[in-house]
Amino acid sequence: MRAELDAPRGHRNPADGLWHVPITQGGSHVSNDPEEVVTTVLGSCIAACLRDPVAGVGGMNHFLLPEGGSSDRLEMRYGANAMELLINDILRRGGSRNHLEAKVFGGASVVAGLSDVGARNVAFIRKYLADEGIPVVRSDVGGDHARRVQFEPVSGRARVMKIADFQDVVFESEVATEREDTRVEPKRGNDVELF
Repeated sequence: MRAELDAPRGHRNPADGLWHVPITQGGSHVSNDPEEVVTTVLGSCIAACLRDPVAGVGGMNHFLLPEGGSSDRLEMRYGANAMELLINDILRRGGSRNHLEAKVFGGASVVAGLSDVGARNVAFIRKYLADEGIPVVRSDVGGDHARRVQFEPVSGRARVMKIADFQDVVFESEVATEREDTRVEPKRGNDVELF
C-alpha cells in the first residue's frame, strides 16, 4: 500500500480506497500503480486513455482542441501534442507501443450555438489512433452531455457517468474553448497591426 505522504496530486477516495488523481484541460497522468484512478470531467474535450496490458502501465490525457497554430506546438491542450506526451510517458515507464490499446471519451456538443469542436476532436482522435495503429477497445463519444470519467491505468477499467445537470460548470469552459478555437492572429506588415 502507498504511504499517505507519497500520494500523487490526488486523494484517497474512501468509497473505493484508491488514489483518485484528477486531471484538467491540457493535463495527463501516467501510472503503473494499481491503486491509482485518473479522473476528469469532459464536455467537448477528449480524454484518451491508453495502456499497455502486458507491462501494466497506462494513463489518461485531456485535450481541448484537435490542433493549434505553429506557435502552440508545445501546448498540451492540443490533441497531437497531448497524445505524444501520453505515449512517450507510457514508454518511459516500460510500456511498448506495440501493446498499446485505447479507450476514448468525450467530444460532446454541450452548448447550443457553438461550433462543434467536439465532433472535430472525435474525428481527430479516431484518425490519430488509426494512423498510429493503436486499437480503440472502447469509446463513448459525441452526444450532448458532459461526462465524468474514471480510468484505472493498470487494469484498464473505465467508468463513465453522463452528467445532464452539470452543464453550468462545463459552459464556461466550452465558451472559452470556442474563443480559443476562433481566435484570429493579427496581421502584421508595415509596422501596422490590424485587428
